[in-house]
Amino acid sequence: MKTLLKTEELAETLFALVVFAHLPYAWWVLPATFLLPDLSMAGYWAGPRVGAFCYNVAHHKAVALAIGGGGWWLGQPVLLLAGTVLLFHSAFDRLLGYGLKYATCFRNTHLGRVGADQLG
Repeated sequence: MKTLLKTEELAETLFALVVFAHLPYAWWVLPATFLLPDLSMAGYWAGPRVGAFCYNVAHHKAVALAIGGGGWWLGQPVLLLAGTVLLFHSAFDRLLGYGLKYATCFRNTHLGRVGADQLG
């Protein structure tokens, strides 16, 4: 099952790359904006509940698709770029095993525990 899930995430990552290739932006824009969704981790300064909420909103693929779809529908390339970056980032994160966060702590995700102590 793990291989199937990783294959799905890889397909979504590649799909986001294909969409980006058709946008009117230079290739350097994708790596330059790749880590922007991780700014949502700043919510953890207000505690794990707020942090998990902020992180999950910024890493939810439905949000990415809604923003990107809205950009396509409205003819707004910057919104389409934002949705594409969010989808690319989220799918790549999940491909590496980083999931949506639980409110208990940053390391508890829907894909399991992340970090050095994940075995213990």
